[in-house]
Amino acid sequence: MDDVRQLVVSGSAAPWEGGEGRNQQRLGVTNACGMARNLLAAGIEIVVADVLTPETSELYRRELPGCLIVHLMVGLPEARRRAASREVWLTDDEFRMLHEADATNPPYADQRIQVDTLDLRNQLAVVASLWNEGRSAG
Repeated sequence: MDDVRQLVVSGSAAPWEGGEGRNQQRLGVTNACGMARNLLAAGIEIVVADVLTPETSELYRRELPGCLIVHLMVGLPEARRRAASREVWLTDDEFRMLHEADATNPPYADQRIQVDTLDLRNQLAVVASLWNEGRSAG
């Protein structure tokens, strides 16, 4: 989702930057879902990775009926450690605010996984297992 949202260059606003930020957040989800529908129609399975809110999880559910929403949860210290290994796009205050919002008002999700102690390989394995269970049940 970061790549989709970063297509907006002039006038871009982060989701926490008022009404325009929330509008762009919704537009990003809508555009990602349109791309996902096109890929799915071509027989390509996809994963959309995003920082979810209750509003965006509902939008994903509406735009991609039947999608599996998995909420990966991580404590703030581990989130900071992981973020330090990547290019930083957020201020410390923004990072903390997003983490606190997720903890106090979590998004709707089909599954929640605490990933503090899971490396990337194990996180992928857990999500793949959930995905495969959902595909065999559906």
